[in-house]
Amino acid sequence: MAELAFFSGTMDCGKSTLALQIQHNRSARGLRGLIFTRNDRAGEGLLSSRLGLVTQATEADEKFDFHAHLVGCLAAGERVDYVIADEAQFLSPEQVDQLARVVDDLGVDVYAFGIATDFRTKLFPGSQRLIELADRVEVLQVEALCWCGARATHNARTEGGRMVVEGAQVVVGDVGAAATAEVGYEVLCRRHHRHRLTAAAATAAAAD
Repeated sequence: MAELAFFSGTMDCGKSTLALQIQHNRSARGLRGLIFTRNDRAGEGLLSSRLGLVTQATEADEKFDFHAHLVGCLAAGERVDYVIADEAQFLSPEQVDQLARVVDDLGVDVYAFGIATDFRTKLFPGSQRLIELADRVEVLQVEALCWCGARATHNARTEGGRMVVEGAQVVVGDVGAAATAEVGYEVLCRRHHRHRLTAAAATAAAAD
């Protein structure tokens, strides 16, 4: 039976690396898959890992219809054994419904990867719908760490090095961005996210 699986975790916990590993393992066994992404840090039409791995992918913008695309591929005689959807938090609930139809109607496995909550600790609509519909939800076991050494459970957005809790839900940036960068992200434990205490803020406080 085909399944819809959602692999979730904070930023910097290896989601894209796992997506690339799944693609490699299945490709090595002669299976053929389609890879989709949206707003990858490396640019449009790419799925990249912070370990330096990268592969071509189809950019699934807000108008993209997964079910219609797969139907077209299969009607054209293309073999599709599985689908990988990275950065799935950026998908709309309707697009997640389309992925569920790909599993149920077309018998194709779908592996979705994404973070659950945004920098305000609110669920992304796409992630919420995946949690509601997925046959399997897995929290990745490679734990990202807060600067204090505790398990990182929250994603913080920084602007000019300072943590912010207001703004648009989707702003592309990366973990480890320079403190002076306009937009960056940092993973924090819940306590330090609540207190808005980033690594830079903690260093500055210790120096005072």
